[in-house]
Amino acid sequence: MFRSGNIATLYPPIFRKTPAAVPRNERIKTPDDDFLGMDWHACRTGKTRRLAIISHGLEGHSRKKYVLGMARMATGMGHDAVCWVQRGCGNEINRSPRFYHSGETSDLHTIITHCLETGKYDEITLIGFSLGGNQILKYLGEKPEHVPDEVKAAATFSVPCDLAATEQAISKPSRRIYLEYFMMGLRKKIHAKAKMFPELVNPADLKGITALRQFDDRFTAPLNGFTDAADYYARSSCTQYLPDIHVPTLLVNAQNDPFLQPQCYPVAEAEANPNLFLEMPKYGGHVGFISNEGNNVYWSEKRVSDFLEKD
Repeated sequence: MFRSGNIATLYPPIFRKTPAAVPRNERIKTPDDDFLGMDWHACRTGKTRRLAIISHGLEGHSRKKYVLGMARMATGMGHDAVCWVQRGCGNEINRSPRFYHSGETSDLHTIITHCLETGKYDEITLIGFSLGGNQILKYLGEKPEHVPDEVKAAATFSVPCDLAATEQAISKPSRRIYLEYFMMGLRKKIHAKAKMFPELVNPADLKGITALRQFDDRFTAPLNGFTDAADYYARSSCTQYLPDIHVPTLLVNAQNDPFLQPQCYPVAEAEANPNLFLEMPKYGGHVGFISNEGNNVYWSEKRVSDFLEKD
């Protein structure tokens, strides 16, 4: 792995070979008459009753290299895999005014419910990266009695457990490249929403944004029922929900992750909850976790495989 957190973060999306995959697409309807996209990857070892549901990060989608790599791992060890697309992150903008955010868990529940209603699965593992990891941890702990019994384990990587602290890190001048990358996609979403809902969304409010907090104040919070960015961060950060997680859950945050601050390493919560396994490797960057083996299998994928085999 690279010692530099920035190199570890930037190398995979630029230089990693895209893992081969030929998924089957599905679009499902949400309870509020919107839609979610899903990619189904079939188990490579025969029929299975086990399923891995994989959640991408901020401005990601179901065909990101890190998502496909994890799907390949899951299908190779005896699971089917579903890589789902958060609202607004597919080729078509979603229908409702709101779109995805770090605290959104109802869509994840919709995906899980749909998969269970097929009648094909007895065991589900949730796997998430960054924003998707925060959603999974929040989902498991906010209303544990509502988590289906079929959800047997979870694994998360590069999780912004404290959203306010993470926003401060990303908005530092030295992290400008990351902010601009995220804002490129977010600006497109706002322009699309403005055409659909001109009475709710004003693209002129994009002017002068130099920090994620400003975007969240002007767009994420009001479109998703929060008072402001501070309210959004406070209610959506997963740390407060970690004590109530009842299924074996892996949380891996690299110490050299350029997005994470000390508040994002919940040591006390992990020590108090026997179901939460916190690992803090020295290297890995943000959703990096490169392996030195040279076979395009990343360390994070091998780590999930080992975790599930021991569980």
